Amino acid sequence: MHFLDQAKIYVRSGWGGGGAVSFRREKFVEYGGPDGGNGGKGGDIIFEAVAGLNTLIDFRYTQHFRAQRGMGGMGTNKTGAGGDDLVIQVPVGTQILADDEERTLLADLTKVGERIVFLKGGDGGRGNASYKTSTNRAPRQHGTGWPGEEAWVWLRLKLLADAGLVGLPNAGKSTFINAVTNAQAKVGAYAFTTTRPQLGVVRHKNREFVVADIPGLIEGAAEGAGIGDRFLGHIERCKVLLHLVDANDEDVATSYRIVRDELEAYGAGLLDKQVIVALNKIDTLDDELIAALSAELEDASGAPVIPISGASGVGVDWALDKLLEAIGPERGQVADDDEGEEPVEWSPV
Repeated sequence: MHFLDQAKIYVRSGWGGGGAVSFRREKFVEYGGPDGGNGGKGGDIIFEAVAGLNTLIDFRYTQHFRAQRGMGGMGTNKTGAGGDDLVIQVPVGTQILADDEERTLLADLTKVGERIVFLKGGDGGRGNASYKTSTNRAPRQHGTGWPGEEAWVWLRLKLLADAGLVGLPNAGKSTFINAVTNAQAKVGAYAFTTTRPQLGVVRHKNREFVVADIPGLIEGAAEGAGIGDRFLGHIERCKVLLHLVDANDEDVATSYRIVRDELEAYGAGLLDKQVIVALNKIDTLDDELIAALSAELEDASGAPVIPISGASGVGVDWALDKLLEAIGPERGQVADDDEGEEPVEWSPV
């Protein structure tokens, strides 16, 4: 399935049905009069976040969504049937943005099953029975039904992951995610083998967490060089970043700074996230060179460096331990160092 993380669609809620003009005239029945019923309400436009979707590709082929119109009222005071609501299913992590220059955020669906009524359907018009008064015994006026709402909106998908992988092209990110998950990302001896984000579930020490791999960044990605930086939005929600640096690069410190500069240019708080730095592909080097490169990278990053090899598995568990430590305990769990203390109820504040 092709990956698509943004799409523009048109949505319109249903119009309300018109009220009826009707009079009761039955043989042998006393007291006739107006009995036109009200129109039915138009259907709402509802967005729902569902599990099992990780792309907006369906919206490339279907771009117009219209809810059902309410039925008109009928005689004998019968109210018209309401129009069916139109439920639009989107992946978890989808944002709904206004079609303006600022792309104003209108809604953010971050939980499975979350639903929002985005556009309300129009109310039905009044039938002539509701216009009857002591001085207007045979009204013929009626409501035509209220119009629905319509809008062009942008859908933007930001994948939900606990940890994100960043680095230059060919830094070994795809090899790493293949080693720790069942993602089956494409691997090749050339740059930009990853052309779209990949998600994988890591199972480590009786815990599960999600890792996101995005295409590599090169110098000038913020200005559109390479694949650009548009996919960085998929790691905005991550709690921690694993920065992989290829040990075979001519200058590992420069490689580290290039990626950090692009994260800074992108903004959105990526530079403030906790980062774990790993020197990758050490299986091709001796211990002395690994120590020297690690020290050089540590001076550039100001953080401890983990030497690993995604291909051979050396140091991978060490890196996963650090990721688990940064992600923290699962909601509802108590950390080990709090043993003996009463658990504190979780709060988002």
